[in-house]
Amino acid sequence: MKINATELQNSLQSGKNISLIDVRTPVEHDEMHIAGSHLMPLDQLDPTAVKSTSATAEQCVLICRGGKRAEQAYQKLQAAGCSNLTILDGGVLAWEAKGLPLQRSEGKVLPLMRQVQLIIGLLALTGSILAMTVHANFALIPAFLGCGLTLAGSTGWCGLAILLSKMPWNKIECAGKDCQSCSL
Repeated sequence: MKINATELQNSLQSGKNISLIDVRTPVEHDEMHIAGSHLMPLDQLDPTAVKSTSATAEQCVLICRGGKRAEQAYQKLQAAGCSNLTILDGGVLAWEAKGLPLQRSEGKVLPLMRQVQLIIGLLALTGSILAMTVHANFALIPAFLGCGLTLAGSTGWCGLAILLSKMPWNKIECAGKDCQSCSL
């Protein structure tokens, strides 16, 4: 079951008891998130905590960037017996596109997707230049990157983004309850 951004905003404004669970990485959540959402990254998803929240809430809405990770979380949580689950259709990007309010950080780290784009772009450019000037086999670098982008686009899973999210410069310094994962 899905809910669009406008319907969710209307439900929140009407005072309904809705639990918002953001399954993105801490860096993505810190960059921008819907006020009141609880961070529970997909790789740390705790069905027990979600069950206790969804039991008391009218609705438990799963949120990610564009919808793919929320769908994965939905399937995992459904298999674990969680109920009252809904997916924010289009994720935070759809929420932002509707002009709805987001809490944003003034972080010093580039957003994760821009880091991915920079690395892929620089590697593709370097591989192409090396293929033209040094040896034709360097053309395998941009070909490999193209395969990775195709996989990421078709499945919503990006190995480079996962790897970058674990890098030290992408770690969030926690100083309070809002920053703790799984604190429902």
